[in-house]
Amino acid sequence: NSCPGCCPSTYNSTVSRLAFSFLLLLGSLVSVIMILPGMEAQLKKIPGFCVNCDVIVGYKSVYRMCFAMACFFFLFSIIMIRVRSSKDPRASLQNGFWFFKFLILVGITVGAFFIPDGTFNTVWFYFGVVGSFIFIIIQLILLVDFSHTWNQSWLENAEEGNSKCWFAALLSFTVLHYALAFSAVVLFYVYYTTGDDCTEHKIFISLNLIFCIIISIVAILPKVQEAQPSSGLLQASLISLYTMYVTWSAMTNNPNRKCNPSLLSLVNNNPSPTPAPGQEVQWWDAQGIIGLVIFFFCTLYASIRSSNNTQVNRLMQTEENQGLAADDHEAAMGEDGVRRAVDNEEDAVTYSYSFFHFSLCLASLYIMMTLTNWYQPDADYQAMQSSMPAVWVKISSSWIGLALYLWTLVAPVILSNRDFN
Repeated sequence: NSCPGCCPSTYNSTVSRLAFSFLLLLGSLVSVIMILPGMEAQLKKIPGFCVNCDVIVGYKSVYRMCFAMACFFFLFSIIMIRVRSSKDPRASLQNGFWFFKFLILVGITVGAFFIPDGTFNTVWFYFGVVGSFIFIIIQLILLVDFSHTWNQSWLENAEEGNSKCWFAALLSFTVLHYALAFSAVVLFYVYYTTGDDCTEHKIFISLNLIFCIIISIVAILPKVQEAQPSSGLLQASLISLYTMYVTWSAMTNNPNRKCNPSLLSLVNNNPSPTPAPGQEVQWWDAQGIIGLVIFFFCTLYASIRSSNNTQVNRLMQTEENQGLAADDHEAAMGEDGVRRAVDNEEDAVTYSYSFFHFSLCLASLYIMMTLTNWYQPDADYQAMQSSMPAVWVKISSSWIGLALYLWTLVAPVILSNRDFN
C-alpha cells in the first residue's frame, strides 16, 4: 500500500503523538474562544442559536469542554494499558482511525454540555486541582529533560566546532535565567509581601530561593559532575526560573488582595481593586498567559521528545533506544520508487501509550484551571473566587518538582551500583 494513511500499520509514533496533541490544543483553543469577553452577547445576536448562552460560554463551558477532553484521553489511557508493540491490535487504534476518534471527542463534548450544574462544577474543580498538581510536576520533569538535552547538544557542538562560541552561548543563557529568577525574587518581596497578613508569601519566596540555591550548588559538585558530566548550571538555572514562575502563579491565587496585587495595578501604580460580589475575574492576566505558553511548549515537546536521559525516561515511561533502529528504514523506498512510512514499533513501542494519554488527561485539567485562574465556583455557582487551596497546591508541586530534580542529580552518586547512563 503506497498510502501511509490507508493502513494502520504504516505510521510513525511521533506523528501519532502530534495528532493527539493537536486534538488537545484544538479543544484548548475552543475553550479560549468560549471564555473571551463579550462572547455571550455575540451569540445572543444569532436568532435561535442558544436560549441559555451562559452555559455555552464562560467558565461553565470551559469546565465542560475540558471534562470532555479529560474523559476522551482517560478512556484511551485505559484502553492502551500494557500495549507492548504494534503487533497488539490496540496499536492500530492508537495510530489510525483518526476520523472516528475525532467524532468520539465531538460526541463526548456535546454530551458534556447537557450535564446539569448541580454539584458538577464544584466536584470537577477538585478534580482539576489534583490533576493540575500532577501536571505541574510533569511540566517540570519535561523542562529538566529539555534543559538536559539542550546542554548536552551544545556541549557536543563545542567539542566539534567553535568551543568558545558555544560555551559563551551556554554561559549567556545560564546568566540570563538566573538574572530573571533573581529579579523575580526582588519583585516578589517588593510587591507581594507588603500586607500585614502576607507571612505565607515571605515563607514561600524565601524557601524557594533557598531551594534553588541548593540545587544550583549540588549541580556543580565534583561527585555529581563525575557521575553526570552533562549536568550543570544551565539546567539548574532553567528550573530555578520555572520555580519562580510557579511561586508567582501561586501568590496570584491568594484571596487577600493586599498580598495579591494585579499586574495592571502595579503598572498603573494603583492599589489592586477588590472584585465586587458576583463579579467574575477575567483569565487573561500575565501568569495565565505565561502558563498557556509553557503548557503549549511542554505539550509539543512531549510529542516530539527523544531523550537519552535514563532517569527522565523512566519517569515519563519512555525508552531511549526502542525503535531507533527503524530510523534507517523511515524513509524506505519501495520497488516503484515511492517513499513510504514504516512501522517503527514492531518489536517494542517507543513510549507508553497509556501514560501518554494519562498525561494529556492531566493537561486537559491543567488548561481548565489555567483558563479559569484556579478560581473556585461560589455556593450559588454565579461567580469564581480565589482560594488558598490553589495556592498550596501550586507551592507544594514546586517543592516536589525541585525534590525530583535534586534526585536526578544525586541518584547516580547515592546508588552508584546502578546504571544511570
